[in-house]
Amino acid sequence: MLRRGAALPVALGALLMSGCSRITTYSATTDTAAQAREQAKQQAVEQSQKQAHLRDVSRQELEQIPPPSKSLYLAVHTKEAWANPFIVVGRDKLNLRVVYADSNPSTFNPGGLLRPVSARQQDLDIRLADLPSALGAVPENAWPYGRVIAIEEGGTAIKADRAQIRRNVEATIQTLNDLGIVVDEWTGPNGSLLR
Repeated sequence: MLRRGAALPVALGALLMSGCSRITTYSATTDTAAQAREQAKQQAVEQSQKQAHLRDVSRQELEQIPPPSKSLYLAVHTKEAWANPFIVVGRDKLNLRVVYADSNPSTFNPGGLLRPVSARQQDLDIRLADLPSALGAVPENAWPYGRVIAIEEGGTAIKADRAQIRRNVEATIQTLNDLGIVVDEWTGPNGSLLR
């Protein structure tokens, strides 16, 4: 049996040891959280560098396309008549419409019943982050007006989505400017037709 005076140091020792293990556990948890934050920062930097590299590669590919010809593209007033890539900006995605050049060199009935434009048109839903690589993949003959893209805000029935769509339009325009592409915006901030 322990004496009364000897039990106190044993109890204090046990209490101190349990307290030390809690401090160690807390320290290990904060170290793990710090490592996770550092790893997230590193991944964000790597992702940013990857996107910058893809943008640079896409810009080099797009530089093969001649500068835009205003006399050609300013004369177009309908979306259906626009022959260059056309972007409709939505809340969560972009719709990229590409009309490929007619591979038949004959001047007989171009775009008519035997060679409709809709057969050469492709609509792609993409994320804003994928826009540079998507445009870099568009062939040079799909840019008859030169390096210019028409862009318009997508329609929405939900009024609250208008602000997000406008922010996406501005981000899309910034991305296109970074790629060296002239932007021909077809809608105003309130959704009115500019053309």
